[in-house]
Amino acid sequence: MTLTEEKIRELTLKAIHDLGAKATPTLVKEYIERELANADNGIRSNNSTGTSNRVILTSFGVNNTGIVSAITKILSDTGCDLLDISQKIMQEFYTLIMIVDISNMTKDLKELQDLMNTIATQLKIKIYLQHEDVFRFMHRI
Repeated sequence: MTLTEEKIRELTLKAIHDLGAKATPTLVKEYIERELANADNGIRSNNSTGTSNRVILTSFGVNNTGIVSAITKILSDTGCDLLDISQKIMQEFYTLIMIVDISNMTKDLKELQDLMNTIATQLKIKIYLQHEDVFRFMHRI
């Protein structure tokens, strides 16, 4: 699927219509991510599809040892490449943002999200993984 601004707008309007009164920005975003994953059986982007090869990973919670290690191990094990990382620790809390190249990923995006959800539950933190195109276009609408 070629991911254009018009396609994102179309998916957003469909999400709002289908969700009705329940349509919050978070639910619309999740709806669009599911639609994209279903259309491509997970987004394994390449330049010929018109989508980027990157995802944005954000995480936050109470700081503990091994968080970055656990997240980057999953990324490494699935063939992802960490392009950029920003981390801030404020007393016992932390925030983490990563830009990750998924062009050589051995899983689809949904599988990677499931792996991140599993580790987030184990570490009692939050991890959100969004395809860069969804992230970028959701902030244009």
